[in-house]
Amino acid sequence: MITVKQFGKTDDGREVLMFTLSDGPRSATVLNLGGTLQSIVVPDKNGNPTDVLLGYADAAGYQHTGGYLGALIGRFGNRIEKGRLKIDGKEYQLFCNDRGNHLHGGKEGFDKKIWAHEIKGEELILTYTSPDGEENYPGTLKVTVVYSFVGGELKISYHAVSDKKTAVSLTNHAYFNMNGENGGSSEDNVLWIDSDEITPTDDTLIPHGEFKKVAGTPFDFNVPKEIGKDVEADDPDLKRGGGYDHCYVLKTAGKLAKYASVESRKTGIKMTCYTDAPAVQFYAGNGLNAQGKTGHYGKRGGFCLETQAIPNNVNVPAYAALGSSIIEAGQVYSYTAIYKFEA
Repeated sequence: MITVKQFGKTDDGREVLMFTLSDGPRSATVLNLGGTLQSIVVPDKNGNPTDVLLGYADAAGYQHTGGYLGALIGRFGNRIEKGRLKIDGKEYQLFCNDRGNHLHGGKEGFDKKIWAHEIKGEELILTYTSPDGEENYPGTLKVTVVYSFVGGELKISYHAVSDKKTAVSLTNHAYFNMNGENGGSSEDNVLWIDSDEITPTDDTLIPHGEFKKVAGTPFDFNVPKEIGKDVEADDPDLKRGGGYDHCYVLKTAGKLAKYASVESRKTGIKMTCYTDAPAVQFYAGNGLNAQGKTGHYGKRGGFCLETQAIPNNVNVPAYAALGSSIIEAGQVYSYTAIYKFEA
């Protein structure tokens, strides 16, 4: 069942709606502002309802506070070096908003847009048309994102098509904490990631084509371990991000499969993640500092698993070979991310 309520208004008076997708004792709330995931409530091992998603209590929080909490990111999730996008010999200069690079769509990404909505049974369908030249991207891009929450599975399906050759890489920037959104640090959450390689970066967090094996390094989560176990280790790649903020290349790229799981010993809540995307950005919330729904979110108060193509792949053929973000006119961009909850 999906219910609709008003969540507030934007600064310019547009209505912000909240859609609650109910699944028995579980629920997920999505806003038409930025396609934002605002809450995910699931029972813990004792049956107590627990919100495992960081977020803000009102529309103003999402408009004026940074961090992209729960936001739908586009046109391009993650970073493009120096905002340089070249397509068929023509260069498009994108807005640089992070260490001299283009991040999460630029000056005003999809996370700040009001999305059109439609409800079909158990599906919430959000759509947004990004006009040709918005944020200096070529092509009118029609985007559809479908949310459902059935059988303990929150499913997000991403689709886009452009009338010109362009670049697109959509993701969701949800911050999770299996202890609960007000449960303090997420460093004791136990994480598993099915990946043998990360893409190391320079000091501005841009990867340039290298791959680094995780075996024998703090980046290895092939055996489940607490997020905080090695987060402060003496590793140059780890220090560049102030902790984990790295792209993991998935072994299962291209087929919908399990790629990660995370659980809390305190609440017993476990989240298992599935995708057919080629990679996931694991961000440990190293820079978190915000007033959230029920309290303050401090450093590593939540973590992100952002399914996507490899960052900067538009400038790196070795990354594009594993999943290019360049799509032809009329080509349908499509992939799925699933988060399954149990306790």
